[in-house]
Amino acid sequence: MIGSHLDEAIASRIALVRQQLPESVRLIAVTKQVSIDAMRSAYAAGIRDFGESRVQEAEAKQLQLQDLPDITWHLIGHLQSNKAKKALAHFQWIHSLDSLKLAQELDAKAGALLQQPQVCLQVKLLPDPNKYGWTVPQLIADLSELDRCQNIQILGLMTIPPLDLPQAEILALFHSTRELAEKIQGQNWSRIQMQHLSMGMSDDYLLAVQAGATMVRLGRTLFGERG
Repeated sequence: MIGSHLDEAIASRIALVRQQLPESVRLIAVTKQVSIDAMRSAYAAGIRDFGESRVQEAEAKQLQLQDLPDITWHLIGHLQSNKAKKALAHFQWIHSLDSLKLAQELDAKAGALLQQPQVCLQVKLLPDPNKYGWTVPQLIADLSELDRCQNIQILGLMTIPPLDLPQAEILALFHSTRELAEKIQGQNWSRIQMQHLSMGMSDDYLLAVQAGATMVRLGRTLFGERG
């Protein structure tokens, strides 16, 4: 009975969110500290994109979900360079590529593994000591080097607003992220594409969609409070 209640609760939350999202927006279920049973409930309700913050936690869950082969795994947390090879083995998407050094390391390792991971560049449009990512001037300066990467597919930007930012400022930040992506796309790089905007979490995803997000990353909204 507990299982059926869990299934129903998660399915109803997912259905509600899907009603709010355009079909073009990809819903990524953030499953950090979420149980395997809850993940299976989300899968049964149609979720195929799961986001994890840590490589080790994802690795353990993937072992338990091997019977669900059509899941796409997204790394959304900070990636340490010593975990780059493992991340390539366990994730099809890396949203949190946050420095030129990490990009070059991922590119080299992906080449050796004959892989072509899809990545977003994490940008920090406002000062925030709690977040990783390029500042806008840093990113603009690094684009020519990023464009030399042969094995990672750079497909867009990811951003996370600072905590406790007023809604109007969050919306402005999301709009600025979209404008930055448009500026980069307009420079006609050989390999860099700006097809995706990974922005919006449980507290602000509707603002992100309003500003042009193509991927939203939702945990609490789908699974309830953890712990």
